[in-house]
Amino acid sequence: MTVQQPLDLFWFLPTSGDGSYLGTAKGHRPADVGYLRDIAQAADRLGFGGALLPTGPNCLDGWMLGSALAPQTQRLKFLLALRPGFLTPALAARQAAALDRISNGRLLINIVTGGSPKELGGDGLFLDHDERYALTDEFLNIWRALLRDGQADLVGQHLTALEARLGYFDSVQKPYPPLWFGGSSDAGIRVAAGHCDTYLTWAEPPADVQQKLDTVRAAAAAQGRSLNFGLRVHLIVRETDAEAWDAANRLISHLSDETIAAAQARMRADTDSVGQLRQLNLHNGQRDQLEISPNLWAGVGLVRHGVGTALVGSPETVAARLREYQALGIQTVIASGYPHLEEAYRVAELLFPVLGIGAVKHEPGRDFIAVPSMDPLGAPTLRVAAE
Repeated sequence: MTVQQPLDLFWFLPTSGDGSYLGTAKGHRPADVGYLRDIAQAADRLGFGGALLPTGPNCLDGWMLGSALAPQTQRLKFLLALRPGFLTPALAARQAAALDRISNGRLLINIVTGGSPKELGGDGLFLDHDERYALTDEFLNIWRALLRDGQADLVGQHLTALEARLGYFDSVQKPYPPLWFGGSSDAGIRVAAGHCDTYLTWAEPPADVQQKLDTVRAAAAAQGRSLNFGLRVHLIVRETDAEAWDAANRLISHLSDETIAAAQARMRADTDSVGQLRQLNLHNGQRDQLEISPNLWAGVGLVRHGVGTALVGSPETVAARLREYQALGIQTVIASGYPHLEEAYRVAELLFPVLGIGAVKHEPGRDFIAVPSMDPLGAPTLRVAAE
């Protein structure tokens, strides 16, 4: 397959904290708003297309944070989690319209039904797995109608909206901010096929991703729809493959076997997510089984829930692996790396040129760079020049 367009590469805001190692307090960075602003502004300046903000009881609220960061960035899109069952569709529609206006059309919506019954119960939601997706379907029918038509009426099993109205303030993006959706179960794929614009999958071996995307394509086609596709993955990029593998091993260098075993048991006990179980089954908590596909490393998933895989290698190696996913239909990659501020620069400086992602064009006379020059004695110095 001939690649016509560069991948759209997003970054990640670690709203539960950051650091250089996994599973330890050594080098931990708290989710300080100033630090998260630094990452967002760096991603904006470097040319990342957007940023994903996660959700959960250990995360700063993405909608509050997105509202704070949108005015402090210029180009960056914000992919924010919308949790059906946690607020009404009408209130969610008004909030989406407001933030889309605040950001001047840079809001993306990530529909998160949830995969941890314990976490969901803490927030007052006690439906089983498939019932949650049934609720999500009703929620999105109301939410989409409000933003598309300004009104909605629905009497459902879980939700009812009688003469719901959006009011004057609709969204900048029409008919509404684009919907993203992840879900590997049959129930999740049915909802995604009927509502979402971009289906998002966690990185697995390419053959497994292809099988999943083919299933989603068929489900969408059965409803007369077609979807875009995104990939969520960590990146560990260094100048050489050997340096990248050293960095991957350092990331888990403070993990004991006891820490890994406890984390694996907890993650399995706390989830009914098919996608999460697929991630855990890639390695089964074994240190010697972490390269599950060429350059696809599952070390992050030893102690972290969510996406547990990373592409590891030189810029040329990682670009080649990303193009394999692109050949399957992936258009957007949502990447991350520890720690996220430094790795944003590393990915942009090393990987962007190989992928053909162009540098952001700056405004002449306003942005300045340091360029080498020579002092009268012939020693290199730095002078500041306008681009």
